[in-house]
Amino acid sequence: MKKKSKVVSYNKWGYIFLIPFVVIYLVFQMIPLFSTIYNSFFENYRSGLKQIGPNFVGLQNFATIITNGDLPTYLKNTLIMWILGFVPQILLSLLLGAWFTDPSLRLKAQGFFKTVIYLPNLIMASAFAMLFFTLFSNSGPINSILVQIGFLKEPYQFMSHVWSVRGLVAFMNCLMWFGNTTILLMAGMMGIDPSLFEAAQVDGATATQIFYKITLPLLKPILIYVMITSLIGGLQMFDVPQILTNGTGDPMRSSMTLIMYLNKHLFSKNFGLGGALSVFMFIITGILSLIVFKFTASEDKD
Repeated sequence: MKKKSKVVSYNKWGYIFLIPFVVIYLVFQMIPLFSTIYNSFFENYRSGLKQIGPNFVGLQNFATIITNGDLPTYLKNTLIMWILGFVPQILLSLLLGAWFTDPSLRLKAQGFFKTVIYLPNLIMASAFAMLFFTLFSNSGPINSILVQIGFLKEPYQFMSHVWSVRGLVAFMNCLMWFGNTTILLMAGMMGIDPSLFEAAQVDGATATQIFYKITLPLLKPILIYVMITSLIGGLQMFDVPQILTNGTGDPMRSSMTLIMYLNKHLFSKNFGLGGALSVFMFIITGILSLIVFKFTASEDKD
C-alpha cells in the first residue's frame, strides 16, 4: 500500500484569518446598508416629543427628496468643491511624484520631504477647518496682513462670498490629501521598469516626452484608482464645510454638501428621509464611479 503523502494544507488558516474582516464588514457595512434601505421606505420621525411611525409609505420619501429640488443643488455644490480641490491636487501630486522618482535629479533629504508633505493628512479635518476659519475671519491674520501691506483698503469678508468659501474648502481638501495622492502615484512610478526610461533617453526623448509618453500611460491604473476613491471621498465631504460655515452652508447654501444635507435629516430624527437620501447618494456614487471607470477604460481600447 502506498503511504499517504503528508501535505500540510494552509487553506483553512487563510479562511480563519479572514473571519475577523468578514464579521466586521457584515456588522459595520452590510447590516447598516440594508437597514438604511429598509428605513427609507418608512415614515419615521419625531415631532416635538411625539414619535411618528415607523409607518410604511413606499417610495414617498424618495419622491419628496426629488420634488423639493434640494438634491441637485447640493450635488452641484459638492461636485464643484471636489473638482476645485482635486484638479490642483492631482497636478501637484504628479509633479512631486515625478521629481521624487527621477534618479537624474538626485534630490537630497527625500525622506524628510515625503514626511512633510504627508503630515497634513494626519491632522484632523476639524482642526484644519478651525484654523482656516480663524485665519480668514474678518479680523483674522490674513485680512490684517493684506490691509497693512495696502493690498486691501478694508478687510475682505471671505465667509460672505460664494467662491471664497468654496475656494477655501477646496484648498483645505487639496492640502490635506495631496500627500496621500503623491505617495500612491510614487508607488506606481517606482513600479515602472527603469529600462523603458533608459531606452527613451538613448533615443533622445526629453524628460517631458518621457513623462507624457511612458509615465502617464503606465500610471493609468493608479490614476483611475485615485480618481474614483477621491470622487467617493468628495461626495462624502462633510467636516470641513460643516465647521467652516457652522453647519449653515452659507452664503446662500452654496457650500452645503450632500452629507451636510443628510446630517440635517438625521439631526431632526427624520430617519425615513435620511435613509432615502442615503440610497440616492449610494446610487449617485455608483453611477459617477462607473462613468469615470468606463471613460478611462474606453481610452485604452482606442
